[in-house]
Amino acid sequence: MMIQNRTKIIATVGPACIKMTTLKKMVNAGVNAFRVNMSHGSQEDKKEIIQKIKELKMPNGERPCIIADLAGPKIRVRKTIIEFEIKKRDTVLISSENAINEKTIIVSKGIQFSKIKKGASIKINDGRIQLKVEKRLSPTLLQCITTIGGKIEKGKGVNFPGITLQLPTLTPQDYEDLKLASAEGVDWFALSFVRSANDKAEIDKVLKNLKVTIPIIAKIEKWEALQDLNAIIHKFDAVMVARGDLGVETPQEQVPLAQKMIIKQANIMGKPVIIATQMLESMVSEPVPTRAEVSDIANSIFDGSDALMVTGETAIGMHPVEVIKVLKKVILETEKTINFDLVRQPIGQNKKTADAISHATCQVAQDVAVECIVTMTHSGSTASMISRYRPNGRVIALTPIRKTCRRLAIVWGISPFRIIEYKNTEEITAIIEKELITRSIIKSGKKYIITGGVPVGIPGTTNYLSIQRA
Repeated sequence: MMIQNRTKIIATVGPACIKMTTLKKMVNAGVNAFRVNMSHGSQEDKKEIIQKIKELKMPNGERPCIIADLAGPKIRVRKTIIEFEIKKRDTVLISSENAINEKTIIVSKGIQFSKIKKGASIKINDGRIQLKVEKRLSPTLLQCITTIGGKIEKGKGVNFPGITLQLPTLTPQDYEDLKLASAEGVDWFALSFVRSANDKAEIDKVLKNLKVTIPIIAKIEKWEALQDLNAIIHKFDAVMVARGDLGVETPQEQVPLAQKMIIKQANIMGKPVIIATQMLESMVSEPVPTRAEVSDIANSIFDGSDALMVTGETAIGMHPVEVIKVLKKVILETEKTINFDLVRQPIGQNKKTADAISHATCQVAQDVAVECIVTMTHSGSTASMISRYRPNGRVIALTPIRKTCRRLAIVWGISPFRIIEYKNTEEITAIIEKELITRSIIKSGKKYIITGGVPVGIPGTTNYLSIQRA
């Protein structure tokens, strides 16, 4: 059986990889899940991308996990009278309404600047252009001095680091995208520009009205999110370290420390954590990565990330398949060096039966030297708790629920497979042995651990483990 990477790979679909032949090659190269960027394209374009992904087959026989990444309330350059270049010390105007002169940068409509004071920093195009506020001329108009110049182009992002602006959690476009993606059966939503744990309530309300239950990933990319980090991780189903905007909203030198802190807290709370942005940025145009990028990937794995996500590298890059191959090679080589039994986190103070059984399962797997751990799960809860404690051996998640099988694709170390429905523990051993032998996961006579919950089908009831021999 092919060697499995425990740290998962998420690839963004875009013009560079939209052909079915390319998508299939990416799956064969090691993609575990696909991201659809809902910021771009028409509703028909997005629907077509999702439907193409659904036609693919993963090695476990299921279609891929799909993450719909909502655009969120990102502030952008809405328009300019003409595209123009600004130089250091040039005076420019920023308006959320109308242009005053040719050097007016018009940003997303309706933004109020009433909280912005003299000396505040404004960054455009991921910080490549930087301005300093000289004067607030009105609640919708700022006069600024250029500190770093560049070309002002429509669609580029605009950030106001350290300033809380009155922005909605979801935009009208997000509401449309939630409706579309829910109808198409996506497996995860990623919520952009999360500022507090309270942001989840609004998206939960929308999904409830749509009569669907889909887990939500909180994208940590605003400075406010770092102030409410523990509550956000607790409330959401997973988190993503979106280093692009985070590196603009906070000083760049603080991003590596923020990444480590976010990963650590997510690991402690047992929530999947994804690292994104510029993993292999040079491969947008080059066939090989830089040494710094390889080190970045390895360090993200050492830190404890569940999954690594590539964006422009596969969406618009020249080498989408090679990007996945490089990512998998680095992951496998890095994971060879880690003895997960030595880095396993303690169970913590709030001991619940499910936590204790999950932790004990990993410890027993080490002590008894079993071939694999098998979790029987309906919701994915048991498998996720096992993953939290980073066992050294392979973890097989068997579930009769298709959506659970797909959602587990982004969780560290989990190999999910769909099985027939089971009603009681008496059926479990026979089902497991058939699956393990049929799929060549284990040889006859080898030991493995079963863990799960009784009664079956109730999330969070992990309460037993058993050592078996195939």
